[in-house]
Amino acid sequence: MMGRLLLSAILLAGLAGELAAQDDWFIRDHYRKSEFRIPMRDGVELFTSVFAPRDTSESYPIILIRTPYSVAPYSPDEYPDRLHPSMACARDGFIFAYQDVRGRYESDGSWVELRPYVPDKGPDQTDESSDAYDTIDWLVKNIPHNNGRVGVTGISYPGFYAAMAAIDAHPAVAAVSPQAPIADDFIGDDEHHNGAFFLAPAFDFYIDFWRDQPKPGAPEVPPFEPETSDGYRFFLDLGPVANAQERYFKGSVQYWTDMMEHGTYDGFYQQLCILPHLKNVRPSILVVGGWFDAEDLYGTLHTFRTIEKNNPQTPCSLVMGPWAHAQWMGVGRSLGSFEFGSKTATYFQENIELPFFRHWLKGKEEPTLPRATVFLTGANEWRTYDSWPPKESKPDALFLADHGGLSPLAPKDESARFDEYMHDPARPVPFTSLVTMGVPAQYMVEDQRFAARRPDVLVYQTPVLDANVIMAGPMEADLFVSTSGTDADWVVKVIDVFPDDTSDAITNLFGVPLAGYQMLVRGEVMRGKFRNSYTNPEPFAPGQLTRVRFTLQDVFHEFRKGHRIMVQIQSSWFPLVDRNPGVFKDIYRAKEEDFRKTTQRVYHSPKHPSAIRFRVLTR
Repeated sequence: MMGRLLLSAILLAGLAGELAAQDDWFIRDHYRKSEFRIPMRDGVELFTSVFAPRDTSESYPIILIRTPYSVAPYSPDEYPDRLHPSMACARDGFIFAYQDVRGRYESDGSWVELRPYVPDKGPDQTDESSDAYDTIDWLVKNIPHNNGRVGVTGISYPGFYAAMAAIDAHPAVAAVSPQAPIADDFIGDDEHHNGAFFLAPAFDFYIDFWRDQPKPGAPEVPPFEPETSDGYRFFLDLGPVANAQERYFKGSVQYWTDMMEHGTYDGFYQQLCILPHLKNVRPSILVVGGWFDAEDLYGTLHTFRTIEKNNPQTPCSLVMGPWAHAQWMGVGRSLGSFEFGSKTATYFQENIELPFFRHWLKGKEEPTLPRATVFLTGANEWRTYDSWPPKESKPDALFLADHGGLSPLAPKDESARFDEYMHDPARPVPFTSLVTMGVPAQYMVEDQRFAARRPDVLVYQTPVLDANVIMAGPMEADLFVSTSGTDADWVVKVIDVFPDDTSDAITNLFGVPLAGYQMLVRGEVMRGKFRNSYTNPEPFAPGQLTRVRFTLQDVFHEFRKGHRIMVQIQSSWFPLVDRNPGVFKDIYRAKEEDFRKTTQRVYHSPKHPSAIRFRVLTR
């Protein structure tokens, strides 16, 4: 969720103080701030700040953002450094409304994490969809000089609220832009990926999110100060996940408690999933995300696909840039060791987002957005398509081979070939080479040589490519495996290996030589017990060969001539993902004695051809 990586994303985006000061003066000169308490249908009042243009010679549409992160600064005389979604929109002229959601900061009511959608609501029943509806209804009736059209947007958690506003939308809502929205918190967003618990991100978010003072003027709660800045050591010393409740949360964070009590995709998580409710969506939609979003890549892609599928008559477009979480708020020139060749976020704000709102809210004759506007990483260029994945892309695969090979040809040798490694929960594979308590945004493009050198990581790679290869669309890991235990995690990483003679002329913020660089393009984990069902987990039979298939999410990346394609397979990714003890049980109730070493095998034979499956696109 947005609190974890927002600061680093903004810093990487290059939001300089001088520009912020210029924006601050522009806002004060051109906008008048007002504050309101807007009543909901059940009588609860939600605090809302409104910025309206001082020029009242024309009417303006409203852009609404609803957030759990505070609409500070409070007071009609206090102005923010910039207006969201962008200063490009601010300079074009809109009415901006920002709201503390129910139960947060200055708003009344009770806070509920990912408040579920309520179908067929009674007169006094509420959810985030109804709160958005009631807010918009009040705004169009009470804010002077509005033109009766409303847009809703937001990034991450506010992206979830934006998507909720598209359900049962108020008639005034003409455009909604969910950006990196949370969609399913067990299968792919934030706290879980394919049932595996994302330990460090979840801990980092909830240990301070719930310590935020919920109301201005309340006693300040000091931020959490860990005993060490080394997250690998901190979480290893923590031991089983259950210890976090005993040592740190102590029942104070309801959602953490809920997660520890729901170890499968049961009714608790199913009710939180917004995807089944994205029907009868009437406003025009612009879904936005980043290829290197460590938090809500799943939510972005599946929100787009679900709205597109369920609402074929609704204009719906997808934008995917070369960004970490929320990085499109800033400039978007680089991430980690890589430059993108242009100000990609600025381009998005000025040439995609602003025209979208101008067209649907102001009636301007802006060009119609294509179905997909996507940035081709590896080549540093924007492309547009009338579908995503592109219709002209074709299925392809790379098969694991002997001696660490990766081949477009399926194995032919009939012998039962496999590679094996020992997984030791006491020495898990780190997800980053950096010493950090958090989850650095750049880990999604980090050099993987630190992992490739470990004996518990299998490495497969192609020969040097004699032509460019563009992967476009979803990827799938299709593995034939066995474990000596009764459960195991399977982490698969797809990597772009740079030539050994690569020049470091490209700006390299982290000082890592690009010669031989192993750039992470996509990585994902599957908690093995959920391989067939997220609701009914199954143990592995020790030593028995088993097929494990899972989606790695989409990519749009060009592997250049002279590079190699690499696949790494491992059974830990720590502390990004909590440790699997190697035994079939509810990991949230695992004890120290449950963790044991296991031997993992990955097979690559004609009968058991482990592979990475994807779609390719020719230039």
